[in-house]
Amino acid sequence: MAIFGKKQYTDEELVAGCAANDRRAQEALYRRFFPEMMRMVRRYTKDEDTAIEVVNNGMMRVFKKIHTYAHKGSLEGWMRRLVYHCMADYYRENSRYLHFLVLEDHDQSVPERGLESFYEADIHKVISTLPPISQEVFRMYAIEGYSHAEIGENLKMSEGTSKWHLSTARQKLRELLQIHYPAYI
Repeated sequence: MAIFGKKQYTDEELVAGCAANDRRAQEALYRRFFPEMMRMVRRYTKDEDTAIEVVNNGMMRVFKKIHTYAHKGSLEGWMRRLVYHCMADYYRENSRYLHFLVLEDHDQSVPERGLESFYEADIHKVISTLPPISQEVFRMYAIEGYSHAEIGENLKMSEGTSKWHLSTARQKLRELLQIHYPAYI
């Protein structure tokens, strides 16, 4: 439950309030989920300003799309996906700066198949070859930032089983990436 003043909001009330453009519900949703979204984004960037910008843009996307939330799965998981996609968009838009900085830091020759040919789509393609449960555990843990306890609860398995699926997924991904992209593994 989110608290604003003396009012406590359930997820359903937050969604309904935000869909109705209620500023109190929007602030309650923002305050409730901002810390968790920041933790997720900070896994990918060390720059505080960039992380705040990405999370704020992600939260704006959440507010614009809140009317599409179908109450299937957790509200936090749905929001994580939107914020994660916002982060991917940010890095895609700013990749020319990152590419320039990376090249400046290294005086080594670039392999024949350079980093520019290693796209997010390639990673998702390799992930899609994993067994379905290992694939889901990997996505929830590595991409969406869920803990093993949360994954276990969502997928009705023990925390240890979740860890096993993640370990199996990582090993299979490592093997597949070594075959397709040996210069980077």
